[in-house]
Amino acid sequence: MTGPRASVDLSTYLVTDPGLSGARGVLAVIEAAVAGGVSVVQIRDKNASTRELYALLLEAARLTAGRCALVIDDRVDVFLAARAVGAVVDGVHVGQSDLPATVVRALIGPGALLGLTANQPAHLDAVHALAPGTVDYLGMGVIRPTLTKKDHPQPLGIEGFARLTATTSLPCVAIGGVALSDTAALRAAGAAGLAVVSAICA
Repeated sequence: MTGPRASVDLSTYLVTDPGLSGARGVLAVIEAAVAGGVSVVQIRDKNASTRELYALLLEAARLTAGRCALVIDDRVDVFLAARAVGAVVDGVHVGQSDLPATVVRALIGPGALLGLTANQPAHLDAVHALAPGTVDYLGMGVIRPTLTKKDHPQPLGIEGFARLTATTSLPCVAIGGVALSDTAALRAAGAAGLAVVSAICA
């Protein structure tokens, strides 16, 4: 990663979950998490309408601007809409079944952050075949079985994560069933950060 995107701190990466946030709501969780020092917030809500997601992203941007990075899961259209009205939204995270990374990069421009989910050698081979700077970081997992993503792939475990991270120069963020007690082991395995859902939202 080069340029302004290189300075993004991926170390503590919150992925929001409206169900686990309960009565407090997602925005209250974000506010508390930002105050507690998270470095990235990813807005993820597969059930919200486009308008609801847009409104949530605008409010989240108000809470995170100047304090941590803010990205949205999958929805390039909502990212662009929020940017169009001046919201400080840093980027988009996409999965293997979403728009191709090359298309997303063309849409969001060279200055935005782009993360991509990867959990097998073939995914890394495909990323390495892209032009440098297309993808900024990889979300890699799941580490352990997790209820927050019911259709998750076979868990990598910490050893599997270490094997994959050793094959790429891109920063890798561990996700899926990650607990506080895993911090040292995942850091030693090459993690640039830990993405957590339940550990913060619940």
